[in-house]
Amino acid sequence: MVANDPDSRPKRIDLGFAGGMVLALRVSGAEYDSLRAALDSDHSSRWHQVEAEESAVSVDLSQVVYVRLDTEKQRVGF
Repeated sequence: MVANDPDSRPKRIDLGFAGGMVLALRVSGAEYDSLRAALDSDHSSRWHQVEAEESAVSVDLSQVVYVRLDTEKQRVGF
């Protein structure tokens, strides 16, 4: 991966859970793809480990209502 490659930068995601809680994380592209694959799979386990920049998070996949991927380009300044 190239340092200036937009795909190499962490992605901002929001995980929405049943009951209304939302968890905001910054994850690598590969980690986002892994989470999406686990959610799409009928054979994945109930719990999935997400390695975020801030920490590792165990997610109960059966409680995830949505995943929001921030696609807005990051800007500096006003």
